[in-house]
Amino acid sequence: MPSVERKPRKGDRIVVSIERLDAKGQGIGHVDWPVYGRFPVAVRHAPPGATLLVEVVRRRSSKVEARHIEWLDHGSEFVDPLCKHYGTCGGCAFQNLKYERQLVELKGLVAEILNARNVLGDVQVEPVIGMDDPRWYRNKMDFTFGNRRWIEAGADSDGPQGFALGMHVPFRHDKVMDVNECYIAFPEAQNIVNSARSLAKEMGLEPWNLREHVGLLRYLVLRKGFHSGEVLAYLVTSAEAADRVDPFAAALIQAHPEITTLVQGINELPAGVAVGHVDRVLHGPGVIHESMGGVTFELSPKSFFQTNTLQAERLVEVVREEVGSDGHKVVYDLYCGTGLLGLAVTPEDGELIGFEREASSVADARAYAERLGMGHATFVEGDVLERLEEGVAGRTKADVVIVDPPRVGLHPKVLPGIAALAAPKLVYVSCSIKNAARDLIELKARGYRLDRVRPLDLFPHTPHVEVVLTLTLENSTGA
Repeated sequence: MPSVERKPRKGDRIVVSIERLDAKGQGIGHVDWPVYGRFPVAVRHAPPGATLLVEVVRRRSSKVEARHIEWLDHGSEFVDPLCKHYGTCGGCAFQNLKYERQLVELKGLVAEILNARNVLGDVQVEPVIGMDDPRWYRNKMDFTFGNRRWIEAGADSDGPQGFALGMHVPFRHDKVMDVNECYIAFPEAQNIVNSARSLAKEMGLEPWNLREHVGLLRYLVLRKGFHSGEVLAYLVTSAEAADRVDPFAAALIQAHPEITTLVQGINELPAGVAVGHVDRVLHGPGVIHESMGGVTFELSPKSFFQTNTLQAERLVEVVREEVGSDGHKVVYDLYCGTGLLGLAVTPEDGELIGFEREASSVADARAYAERLGMGHATFVEGDVLERLEEGVAGRTKADVVIVDPPRVGLHPKVLPGIAALAAPKLVYVSCSIKNAARDLIELKARGYRLDRVRPLDLFPHTPHVEVVLTLTLENSTGA
C-alpha cells in the first residue's frame, strides 16, 4: 500500500476487487484509503468478481481511474475473450464477462439511472432481452485505412508499418490497428477485410494520411442483408482514380463473389467521415435489401438502418406488444426515420402520421408505405420541434404516440407539444436511458405514468442498451 498520508495519485499500485460495471463498461471496485476514506476505482476490461493489481492513471475528485497490471483472481464470471484483439480494439468493452452476467449488469445500469432521477417508482425494470448467440450480430461495420499501423503486444513488429486496415485504437486516432478477426461483424466481413488489405498492398494503393491529408484509400464499409444474404462493399477514397480503383474493386469481387454490389464513394475533404460526396457504382445495383417487421428495405451505402438485424426485429415485436391490439387506430410516430416502427404497429385500416427531419428517410418511408398499401400513412418532413403542431392540426387525435429520438433525447421545447397531444399511450424508445430519464421527469409532471421498462441488448459486449418505456396518460378515457 502506498503512503496513506495523501490521496491516491498517478503511479500508485493498489489491489481492487471489481463489484459491478459502470455506464462506460468499466469495472468498478473500491479501495479503502485511511484518513481520506473510500475511493471508487474504475478499470477497463475488468469483469465483476475479479481481483486485480492495478496502477492509478489519474484521480478526478474522489474517483480513481486505473489500468490493469496483474490478475490476482479472475472470478467466477470471467470467460476467455473470443477475439485476439480484445483489450486493444475498442469495439467490445467486456467480452471477457459471461453473457448472462452482461445482461444482469445492463439491467442494473438502467435501474440505477432511473432511480437516480426518481422516475422509476414501484415499476420493476424487466430482464434485458438478449441474443441466443451474441456473435457476428452487426450488419454493418466501418473499417479504416491508415498509414501508421498500431502494433499490438505480441504482434509482428517487423511487418509493414506504413499500411493498416482495421480500427482506430481508443484514444489514438493517429494510428490504425490491423483487424484480422472480429466476432461482432457479420461472418463474411473479416475475410473481405483481409483480402482488401492484401490486394491494396499488392497494387501499391496508398492509405490515407490523417495528418497530411494525402493518400487514396480512406474507408471500407461493409453491410449485409441478413435475410436477403446480399453484401454491399462501400470503398471511400480521396479521389476517383478510376484507373487504380476499378482494378482493385474487380480483384476484390473476384476474390469474394458474395459481394453483390460495390460502390465507390469519393470524399476529397479532410474531415474523417466514411461517406463520399459523389458515389460510383462499380458492381451490382448499388443497393442491398433487408426485411423487418413485414417491410422490405432497400439499403444504399448511406441508408440508416438498425445495426443488429435480429435484435431490431425483437425491438419491433416489443413495441408492437406495448402498443397493443386493443383497438388503436391512429398512431403518431415522432423521429420515425424510415418509418419502421410506425408502419409495423399501425393496422391496415388505421392512420399513421410520421415526423422525420432527414429528407432521404422520409422518401424511403413514403415508398415503403406505398409498397405496403398503407394509403393512410403520412410522413411530415422537418424538425419535430418546428413541424409537430402544424403537422397534427386538423387530424384525428392519436391513440398512441411513439417517440424514438436521437441519443440526446427530446428537445425541452418538444416535450410540452408531445404532452399536448394527450395520447392515452406513449411508447418511448431510447438508446440513451440517461437522457430518457431526464425526459421522463417532464412527461410525468405533465400527466404521464411510467408503466413498464423493457431493455434490449442491441450491442452485446458493450454498455449500450436500448430501452422501451411505456407510459399511459393519467385519467385518460383510453382509445
